[in-house]
Amino acid sequence: MTDDEKKQRSYRRPVRAVLGALSGALAGFTALAVAELVSAGVRPQAGPVVAVGSAAIDRTPAAVKDWAIRNFGTDDKLVLQLGILAVLGLCAAALGVLSLRHRRCGAGGVLLFGAAGAAAAISRPDSDGLTDALPSVVGALAGAALLYFLAGRLECDKPTPDRPDRAAAEDDASPGPDWDRRGFVIAASAAAVASSGAGALGRALNGSSSRNAVASRKDVVLPFPASPAPPHPRGTQLRIPGVSPFVTPNNDFYRVDTALVVPKVDATTWRLRLHGRGVARPVTLTFDDLLRRELIERDITLTCVSNEVGGPYAGNARWTGVRLADLLAEYGVLPPSKGGPADQLVARSVDGMTLGTPVEDVMDGRDALLAVGMNGEPLPFTHGFPVRMVVPGLYGYVSACKWIQDIELTTFDAYDTYWVKRNWAREAPVKTQSRIDTPKPFARPGAGTVMVAGVAWAQRRGIDKVEIRIDDGPWQEARLAAEDSRDTWRQWSFPWQATKGGHTLTVRATDGTGAVQTDKRTRTVPDGASGRHSVVVTVE
Repeated sequence: MTDDEKKQRSYRRPVRAVLGALSGALAGFTALAVAELVSAGVRPQAGPVVAVGSAAIDRTPAAVKDWAIRNFGTDDKLVLQLGILAVLGLCAAALGVLSLRHRRCGAGGVLLFGAAGAAAAISRPDSDGLTDALPSVVGALAGAALLYFLAGRLECDKPTPDRPDRAAAEDDASPGPDWDRRGFVIAASAAAVASSGAGALGRALNGSSSRNAVASRKDVVLPFPASPAPPHPRGTQLRIPGVSPFVTPNNDFYRVDTALVVPKVDATTWRLRLHGRGVARPVTLTFDDLLRRELIERDITLTCVSNEVGGPYAGNARWTGVRLADLLAEYGVLPPSKGGPADQLVARSVDGMTLGTPVEDVMDGRDALLAVGMNGEPLPFTHGFPVRMVVPGLYGYVSACKWIQDIELTTFDAYDTYWVKRNWAREAPVKTQSRIDTPKPFARPGAGTVMVAGVAWAQRRGIDKVEIRIDDGPWQEARLAAEDSRDTWRQWSFPWQATKGGHTLTVRATDGTGAVQTDKRTRTVPDGASGRHSVVVTVE
């Protein structure tokens, strides 16, 4: 072999590898695009990326989920999806390179990924059975066929003078002048165009079902509540820059759930089933049935159990809905204290999520709601439209079921819900917490009067006192804003006479029972974080 031939061979090897990787990536793209189109005929949640991502969330340890929420916040699902696509892309490219020598193995690898997507889809708690496997299966078949075909176009079928047999040509590992350039380019271009069209059509068709839900939400006119929330007392909102507003706007309200795709439910077809132990008359209700009932309106602060000390996953809103205790009593349900056979209310979401709430807490007189409105408008889709549960005093994972469609009365001994199976506590009352909103950590305020301010909450118990400590000094009482109710958070402020240098500011709250917020630091698992929030600042 001459020096020129050696150089040409060394040049063609990476070219062949790149074309193989491109073939694999294109096959993977085709598989996902076709799956998207097929999912339009099944349901969006059956798509392979969503199915695999949801299955990954189901099997992720609680500590890892906490880490993701802590580091990525509400973008954790986007990061997961991008990660899945990145892994799929790398694997598809590797299969493309493999197919240059072993076409069947490369195509078979695509089919294996399809099988994994199908298994993930049918394993979901909200699965519709084998039909949920169709998007992954059909997409994988399309991707495998394309990879097999493109790899064939890269083969050197014609013998060369110095390598008369085909095997030798293949061992050369480089597309020579005899590989099907034109066939490869035409096939790859056609596949790219067709796949893009299939993906776009699939997204459009999936979007059409969402449009029905969007239209149904626009048509909702919430009746004026029979029991409206009283006006906020004067002084509930402090006029201090940087402090969280007393009422959290809908767009700013935290969102923590496991849904990779936000369910968009058509209110006209939505149904709620009530059944189980102690339900004398099982019933199925429509959205209009709920709107015709007596509605109440209440300000309630919600808190996520994944909220670290000083974290952002708490918010206060004005909720409109049906009193859940009245609905349960109407159909024969009694709390355990009055002889009822059920001590757990299991709420099921349209995405398969299950949450377990103590029946006693729902029926003890607190304003537990089947909420249909949030801050004067129908629930946003991200917060549970058309109906969700809101139970003051309990962390969201045991009470705040979004997109609810089923309520079953049972016992804690008989059934473990989604999070309980993952080592979270069965019952989780909200812990007393306080947070410094301003100044921010590592802020550099000027010397003189610096307003330290934030919020504190202890739903069902209320906040009676907030104190601030500067460095290791004594605790000093902060000024509390007016209290709206025991179920809402309370703003506080403290005029600090700041001196130059580094300082640590620490806050603690005392709830309505006289209990002081503990300084014992714990993580969120199994029933919520505890400890006191501190920020470090440098006064200039």
